Amino acid sequence: MRHNAMTSAAMPAREVNWGVVKSTLLATVAASVVLSASLAAQAADLPVRPAPPAVAYIPPPVLAYNWSGFYLGVNGGYGIGNASWTPAGGASSSTSTYGGFAGGTLGFNYQIGALVMGVEGDFDWSGINSSTANTFCVSTGNCQTGNTWLSTLRGRAGYAMDRILFYATAGGVFGNEQLTSGGSTNTHTQAGWTAGLGVEAALAEHWTAKLEYLYADLGNASCTTACKVPTSISLNDNLIRVGINYKF
Repeated sequence: MRHNAMTSAAMPAREVNWGVVKSTLLATVAASVVLSASLAAQAADLPVRPAPPAVAYIPPPVLAYNWSGFYLGVNGGYGIGNASWTPAGGASSSTSTYGGFAGGTLGFNYQIGALVMGVEGDFDWSGINSSTANTFCVSTGNCQTGNTWLSTLRGRAGYAMDRILFYATAGGVFGNEQLTSGGSTNTHTQAGWTAGLGVEAALAEHWTAKLEYLYADLGNASCTTACKVPTSISLNDNLIRVGINYKF
């Protein structure tokens, strides 16, 4: 025990070598700087991720025009036709009729896909007539035939190409057949048939315009007091007209 105590007392105290510590710290700092520079260089060489593409603007879809609904409008045009007289026991004769007409229109359409179906009616003042010489009229030098009004009630069926509608139409026609001669007039209200084709375009949300052809046959009427002998008169018209409609 005495020997160990003496040995411990005889050992000198260990001193810190600050030079070694300083060198070690400098070496560590230098290594950190070199490592940081290397990492920065590697990061600079990495590919740059491209920015996400811009979202393209997609405009809202344009809705197709809807032809369904009631509409009210005006129409007008020109008619060219034929008046034929057939006296009892005699030969027939005929003459051309022509003149303008104008009036109002009321209708309804119902659309299923591209198919458009509906009904339309109109009432027009008419100036379609003829004036000619005829041997079996009371006054052979002035025999007038025509009508003063026309009305139709028709079905329509068509194909819509968005704002353009192509259609066919058929139904009944109503009007008066009138023959005047020598101050005497025979007038009859007649019912017949009509058919035709047309095209209609939507000009705006509520406004449409149409171009239409109709063939109208008013059938036969009788001439008595204005004719020397009982005579059958037939009247038909080719009607070309335009119209403007407001759709509700």
